[in-house]
Amino acid sequence: MRLLSFLGLLVGGTFSLAIAVKSQVNPSSIDVFQMPELPPPPEDGRILSEKGLVVSTQRQASEVGAKILAQGGNAVDAAVAIGYALAVTEPCCGNLGGGGFMLIQPAQGKPTFINFREKAPLAAHKELYLKQPRGASRNGYLAVATPGTVKGLEAALTQYGTLERAQVIAPAITLAEKGFVLSQGDVAILRVGRERLLQPNIAEIFGTVKGQRAGDTLVQKDLAQTLKKIAQGGEKAFYQGEIAENIVKASKAEGGILSLADFTQYTIRQEKPLICTYRGYEVITAPPPGGGLPLCQMLNILEGYPLEETGFRTPQALHWFLSAMFYGYRDRNLYLGDPDFVSIPSEKLLSKSYAAQLRTKIPNYFAIRVKNTLPTKLDGQTTHYSVVDRQGNAVAVTYTLNSYFGAGVMAPKTGFLLNNEMDDFTTKLGSPNQYGLSQGSANLIEPGKRPLSSMSPTIVKHRGRLFLVTGTPGGSTIITTILQVITNIIDYRLRVDQAVNSPRLHYQGEPRTVLIEKKAISNQVRRDLEKRGYQFSERLTNWGAAETILLNSKGVLEGVNDYRRPAGAAIAEPQLQKSLTR
Repeated sequence: MRLLSFLGLLVGGTFSLAIAVKSQVNPSSIDVFQMPELPPPPEDGRILSEKGLVVSTQRQASEVGAKILAQGGNAVDAAVAIGYALAVTEPCCGNLGGGGFMLIQPAQGKPTFINFREKAPLAAHKELYLKQPRGASRNGYLAVATPGTVKGLEAALTQYGTLERAQVIAPAITLAEKGFVLSQGDVAILRVGRERLLQPNIAEIFGTVKGQRAGDTLVQKDLAQTLKKIAQGGEKAFYQGEIAENIVKASKAEGGILSLADFTQYTIRQEKPLICTYRGYEVITAPPPGGGLPLCQMLNILEGYPLEETGFRTPQALHWFLSAMFYGYRDRNLYLGDPDFVSIPSEKLLSKSYAAQLRTKIPNYFAIRVKNTLPTKLDGQTTHYSVVDRQGNAVAVTYTLNSYFGAGVMAPKTGFLLNNEMDDFTTKLGSPNQYGLSQGSANLIEPGKRPLSSMSPTIVKHRGRLFLVTGTPGGSTIITTILQVITNIIDYRLRVDQAVNSPRLHYQGEPRTVLIEKKAISNQVRRDLEKRGYQFSERLTNWGAAETILLNSKGVLEGVNDYRRPAGAAIAEPQLQKSLTR
């Protein structure tokens, strides 16, 4: 009870968010916009369901998924429908012009992982950005990697879905063609990203010039036509037809290097997910180039410490957490890359013995010494959603444009923004990317290579039974957010909504500063950790949105929308929803 009371004090404060975005006109300038302060999280933010449940970062998209489940679709059908719906309702992050990961755990059978991460264009090379203006890997067509979302969603639906493509895309077409009413949360995101929406064909759609208000209807006619083509022709309509041609034409006109061959030769990768264990729980997550390996490494390190006995957010427990984060990111930067191009010592990095070795290097009291680096604004954005159907099939999807509104470019007649995923490569050895990550040679640019990612859609099982479906946006904070959600539930026995809404910390060694959300730690704990050598900042940053579903011991699904994303929602199948929010 004391623990829950303490948590209540932690999550009672408000939270504000700022995103650094770069102007399309002057990439070297950085403007900071502050989103409205959020209200405190609800006392009990769970939605319960004895059957299907979906959680996403945008309410209309969640409603689409719930209706697909009610129509008899399975979790994959709903996940594909949500993916297309988010491309309409969450243009900052939901996408046709990006890529991502899908993790599928059937009710019976083995899990599978679909990697539809973007690829570097065939004309790309490791020195691509060395003589380019600052910001070229983040802004404009030279920042764009070959999109993978449409091919990934098509593969998932074809192999694991039960409904026809036209049926699952139809709701997205309606939302684009007839429009949807903007909530205050939707408007806040558009306003934060307005400096990336300056091109006339983009500003005309999103009202960047006149501005958008809550209650306005956002109509996207070009996007509706693109979705109709995909609904009729599938992935070929995107990769071998007019859509690809329009993107390539615009890229060449604006200094990009995309070619039709990039689209016709693009492939997804389907494989076994990465699986590790933590205190008797099975953690199923994203293999490289995703963020699951450092997540498992952090869990392996923490498994050797008595977290529950030491207490929630005590100085010693936090010292262990921060040290585990440090080593996870250190090894990520040193060893990880696209496994199709580099050899990764995964067996060693994931072994319990290696974690034990790292624990011997963690000082009992003081912080691990690292070189001083300048703070970096963590301005990237992604989106995550989780689905469980009435049969018990579970799907976790994280996909992205990288930064808010990607590269800030949209090919004429397509209606969707393109990613700036090239910045996730090591564009220059020794130089950090937008997340402050100084990545190694394993992640250097090569033609057709996929960049490293922190995206980590994750499913946790206990004694062979589904337990947790989670994931989050948030750039490099993705891995540490999922780490905290899992340990908050397993080690500290928090309710799922408390585990998600608890204020967060993030540490990656470079920058050496520990980022903390408001009220994440008490002043006394902060002073103790500062004596140990840690530095802290409450600098406004992107803390993601851990859209999560837990299956409790009674067989009831508990869904929670992260309160940091008020535009999102947890929604059960129609007629089955019961809210506990007071």
